[in-house]
Amino acid sequence: MKQINLSHAMFSSDSFTIFEDDDFEITTFTYPSGIEALKLTNNRGHLTVLPFHGLIIWDAIFDDISLKMKDMFSQPLPGPGIADTYGCFQFTSGLLANGTPGPEDDYQLHGEFPTSEMDHSYLTIEDGAITIHSDYEYVKGFGYHYLAEPSVTLHKDSGLFDIQLTVTNLSNYQPMPLQYMCHMNYAYVENEEISSNIPDEAFQLRQTVPSHVHPTPEWTAYNEKLKASGKLINKLDDKEHYDPEIVFFSSDLTKFEKEAEFRVNVGNGHNFLTKFATEQFPIATRWILYNPDQQVGAFALPGTSRPEGFAAAQKAGTLIHLKAHESREFKVTTGLEN
Repeated sequence: MKQINLSHAMFSSDSFTIFEDDDFEITTFTYPSGIEALKLTNNRGHLTVLPFHGLIIWDAIFDDISLKMKDMFSQPLPGPGIADTYGCFQFTSGLLANGTPGPEDDYQLHGEFPTSEMDHSYLTIEDGAITIHSDYEYVKGFGYHYLAEPSVTLHKDSGLFDIQLTVTNLSNYQPMPLQYMCHMNYAYVENEEISSNIPDEAFQLRQTVPSHVHPTPEWTAYNEKLKASGKLINKLDDKEHYDPEIVFFSSDLTKFEKEAEFRVNVGNGHNFLTKFATEQFPIATRWILYNPDQQVGAFALPGTSRPEGFAAAQKAGTLIHLKAHESREFKVTTGLEN
């Protein structure tokens, strides 16, 4: 295995190849905004990741198919929260609190971690795979202290990739709360169907309206009709009704399968695929949004709890508490399957 440690000096406005062989090419560059990026390419396509900016996956294109949502951002932008750069394919939502803050919560949208500046980043290159690793130590006086180690692995000859995260409580005595959602902003593919090994009955339409959603009379009527039907949206064929967003939450997925698999048929023998262990991620969220600025078909967002906020998870009994020096590991396999 070969390791390449990354430094800020390796990134500039010009693209620079730091590794190349028969299976992969790895290049560095810096966006005009000043955010550094790494392009990981195989013979199927590429990932663009931000190694020092939350290890966000900014873009994902395989077999000339873009996996990410339509958005308003031409490049990643600096800022204290994910709303400042909401044009990415994937980010880490959490970790002390996750999702949309509820009335009793006092944290920013999707938590403190998404745009954190990583302390270190490095590449490992093995036979048939390349992995970008980053790490970030969070510490506050009179507060929590943890180490987060996200990574992304691209395989040769494949449009699938692995998103992994290890979180360790570094406190010598104090337990810490943990909420995590692997937030993948998949593209909206009109009229395509979503399938899964999880029954539709495991999902329920969101019952609350968070503060960032501004209902119209038409949306409210549609939402009430959808709620009364009890049906899960499995076909993206009604875009006029997906603004504001439509969101479904699952119940405990461990009751149904050890490994959950969700697919979207995007034509020509291709599927978007997301799979994960339900013991690690007992909850899945489906987020659908369609308007001229933003179009999302996030068919399965794996999480440790529903993204309704810290207080809601606490009340539901789904909040994880890591003991002093305890670690948790998570893995999601996703991307383009053919």
